[in-house]
Amino acid sequence: MNMKINGIVAATFAAYHEDGTLNTEIIATLVEKLIGDGVSGVYICGTNGEGPNMSVEERMAVAEAYVKAANKRILVLVHVGHTSIAECKKLAAHAASIGADAFSSVAAFYFKPVSVQNLVDCMAEIASAAPQLPFYYYHMPTLTGVGMDMVDFLKIGGQQIPNLAGIKYTASTLYEYQACLNVEDGRYEALYGFDEMLLPALSVGAVGAIGSTYTFAAPVYLDLIKNYRAGNHEEAKRLQLLMVNIIRCIIKHPSIAAQRAIMHMLGFDMGNPRLPLAPLSAQSYAQLKGDLESESFFELLNQYANQTANA
Repeated sequence: MNMKINGIVAATFAAYHEDGTLNTEIIATLVEKLIGDGVSGVYICGTNGEGPNMSVEERMAVAEAYVKAANKRILVLVHVGHTSIAECKKLAAHAASIGADAFSSVAAFYFKPVSVQNLVDCMAEIASAAPQLPFYYYHMPTLTGVGMDMVDFLKIGGQQIPNLAGIKYTASTLYEYQACLNVEDGRYEALYGFDEMLLPALSVGAVGAIGSTYTFAAPVYLDLIKNYRAGNHEEAKRLQLLMVNIIRCIIKHPSIAAQRAIMHMLGFDMGNPRLPLAPLSAQSYAQLKGDLESESFFELLNQYANQTANA
């Protein structure tokens, strides 16, 4: 049931009105921007999409808005992770019913799985709620605290989860990532999740990636991939370093707040994140903008936009 995602998928940000209620109206505009940027799909209601900060009903409303706006022009991957497996299953069934292309879940992050088999049992239960859709396990040990062996997960999971397509792999352990790509002769996808390590991931065989900075800098990364695949490795390294330097500006601040601020700088007002997340202070916003300007970030994006306009 593999879709074989090629290219990059933008992990999009949650959008709220000034009063904190959900803003689904901006989603159509954001989707048009991302289609213009050349992404292969969107990954919604995940970490950057603040899935855990929303009610199940809100997450369903977000999913419906993305599926409608995308209208099958790009893929929509819905994150359904929750501390309650029953709620995960409800979100998964809903994703299938509205025409999403795939779904994904992190491990439970309060009562945590204690072994690979236990993790597989949990994911099998979630995946069974939408058997017709490809399912990707979302491996993000730094946030969930669940750091099982992913090679073992794929081998055992493949026996129990008929619609297991692969993993959204958000960890820096490239040796394990490479091993995942080669389980059972490449049966499973491993979509790489650290944008600042896209080039190293490509070097060990990545073909698809999911990341937050793809929401605002997709053309740079697509150029990186194009150059790498064409054998222009020096140019690929240069482009990766550009984005590493941008990400170094971002991580001086809480990452999600800083990236939401960048969206605001680019004309997309996503509102303030929900507690316990907090927006950047005016001082931090100004510092981030100054740091990005010193890296010529906005000029870089304009160059790519002009290239696209003139193509």
